[in-house]
Amino acid sequence: MTTATAIDIEKIRAKFPILHQNVNGKRLIYFDNAATNQKPQEVIDALTNYYQGYNANIHRGIHTLAEKATKAFEKTRDSMQKFINAKHVEEIIFTRGVTESINLVASSYGRAFLKEGDEVIISGMEHHSNIVPWQLICEEKKANLKVIPVSEIGDIDLEEYRKLLSRKTKIVAVNHASNSLGTINPIKKIIQLAHEVDAVVLIDGAQAAAHLDIDVQNLDCDFYCISSHKMYGPTGVGILYGKKSILEKMPPYMGGGEMIKEVTFAKTTYNDIPYKFEAGTPNISDVIALNAAILFINNLGKDQIAEHENELLEYAVEKLSAIPKLKLIGTAKNKVAVQSFIVDGIHPFDIGQMLDARGIAVRTGHHCTQPLMERLGIEGTIRASFSVYNTKSEVDELADGLMRIVNIMKG
Repeated sequence: MTTATAIDIEKIRAKFPILHQNVNGKRLIYFDNAATNQKPQEVIDALTNYYQGYNANIHRGIHTLAEKATKAFEKTRDSMQKFINAKHVEEIIFTRGVTESINLVASSYGRAFLKEGDEVIISGMEHHSNIVPWQLICEEKKANLKVIPVSEIGDIDLEEYRKLLSRKTKIVAVNHASNSLGTINPIKKIIQLAHEVDAVVLIDGAQAAAHLDIDVQNLDCDFYCISSHKMYGPTGVGILYGKKSILEKMPPYMGGGEMIKEVTFAKTTYNDIPYKFEAGTPNISDVIALNAAILFINNLGKDQIAEHENELLEYAVEKLSAIPKLKLIGTAKNKVAVQSFIVDGIHPFDIGQMLDARGIAVRTGHHCTQPLMERLGIEGTIRASFSVYNTKSEVDELADGLMRIVNIMKG
C-alpha cells in the first residue's frame, strides 16, 4: 500500500480554488466535509465546459450537441458502475441525492411489497433521511418500524439486531458510516443476516463513497445510495444502485417523459431500467461533472485518501483529548474521519460561531440525527470532519482555537 506521505498535499490543495481565501480575516480552514466537501477545478471545469460547449437535452435529440451531451451523461453511468462494481450498468439510477434514492425505494419497493404487520429495521444512528421515508411507508402500509440499539461509544448492537430479525422483516436500511459519529458499520454482516430471513437491504452510503472501497457485488446489498456532493462532485445529484432483478419488479417512482415506452389515454407502458426511474429532464450538467469527481478519486486512490484522513483523525483525537472540559462523542474503533465533541458549559452553537470568527468551519447541532442525540443524552455536538485536502497544521489551529475559547469562557 502506498503510504500517506506520498500524497502531495499542497498539490492537492492547489486543485481546490475555494480553499485559497480568507474568512473573517483568517485563512479558511474547512472542517465541514461530512456536510459537503469542496470541489476540485476539474469538476468546476466540467460544469463550465458543458454549458459553454454542448448544452442540450439528452437521449431524445439526434443533433450533434444532444448526442455529445448524451454520451457524456452515460459515461458517468459507466464510471459509477465500475466505481462500485455493479454487475450491470442499468443498475445505476441517477437521482438528486441519497435522500431521493431512499425515498424512491421506500415509495416504490415499499408500496409494492410491504403488507400490514411486516417489519422494517433501521439503526439508532440513522440520518433523518433514512428514518422519515420508512416511517411514512410503514404508516401507510400498517407495517412496523424496528430500531437497532446503539452503544455509548457509537457501535451498532449486532446481538440485538439478530433478535429483531424474523420472517416478518422485509427491509433493513442502515448507513455504511455515521454522519454524526463516523462509525463504520459492519454492513456485510448486517446484509448476510438480513438475507437469512429473506429481507432486502438498503445501504445509505453518503458518508462512505469518498472514503471506503465499495463493491456492491461482494457486499451483496440490494440497494446502495450515494450523494455526489460528498465525493467532490456537484450538489443535486445522487445514485441509487439496485439489483437488476429487484428494480425490474418495482413500479415507477414518478411519471413523465423518458420513463415511458408508449403513452395512450388507455394505457402507458414503461421504459426499461434505469430509465423507468429517471422521469423528466435530469440534472445533466451535474451528472457529467460527477464523472470528473470519480476520476479525481480514482487518480488519488482510495487507499491513499483513507490513510491520510485516518492519520488526521488520530491526530485530531490526540489534540482534542488534551483540551480541558472537552468530551469526545463517538469513539468506536472503526471510523471514517469524523469527530464530534462537546465542551462542558459551552453551547455547541457558541463554539461554532467563535471558531468561525477564526476562519474555521465546523458543523454544530444534531446533524439530522435527533434520535441519536437523544440516545446519547445531549442536544447536539460540534463536528469536525476531515478530507484529503486538510492538514495537521489546520488541526493544530482548531485545537488552539478551542483552547482559547475554553480559557475565555472560564475567565
